Amino acid sequence: MRYELYYWPEIQGRGELVRLALEEAGAPYVDVARGKGGVAAMMRLMGGGGARAAFAPPFLKAGKLLIGQTANILLYLGARHGLAPEADAGRLWVHQLQLTIADFLQEVHDTHHPISGNLYYEDQHREAGRRAADFLASRAPKYFGYFETVLARKKAKGAWLAGGRISYADLSLFQMVEGLRYAFPRAMARLERRHRRIVALHDRVARRPRIAAYLASPRRIAFNEQGIFRRYRELDSA
Repeated sequence: MRYELYYWPEIQGRGELVRLALEEAGAPYVDVARGKGGVAAMMRLMGGGGARAAFAPPFLKAGKLLIGQTANILLYLGARHGLAPEADAGRLWVHQLQLTIADFLQEVHDTHHPISGNLYYEDQHREAGRRAADFLASRAPKYFGYFETVLARKKAKGAWLAGGRISYADLSLFQMVEGLRYAFPRAMARLERRHRRIVALHDRVARRPRIAAYLASPRRIAFNEQGIFRRYRELDSA
């Protein structure tokens, strides 16, 4: 099966979490909106996808299935491609971790759009300054502390969040580190000193052969100030 991924063509965003899973799995896929007429095709599916149309990208077409919501897509891919444990307890644990990452990602977004996604950053930059300061002082350390503790306390042996095998949650946590390094390099330098296990996990993911090849390829969209992770120097506290 060749999957069809539908997401905005100019940003990494939430779609990147799906791309990383597809790349690690070696699953053939086409990033539809990056091709000619792809955005129009994506909008047609959203508007005319029937009773089960997705609310917003990303969504994945897998045969006759049209699957929306990042965590839902990863739940499906994890089961099909060995990126989640087979037992219910482990599979639900990885899904739970992914939902926590989804919350984390939303809080990152809200550092630069704390009032509304319909307003420009320049229209809410004062509020963004307050939100980003709180995020860096309390929220980011809380999330990182949680995942650091998961890595320290997990019962199953192994280098990954769910034990001895990599899961899609590991790939998503890698992306959180990558994105925050881009958006808040000064603050992340401080955070990383206190969360060595997360940094080590990030580095292990980066060395995975398929992930390393993907990161070096043109398939990997560069970070920019249109996506979720945005670099505004005035928001990056020392």
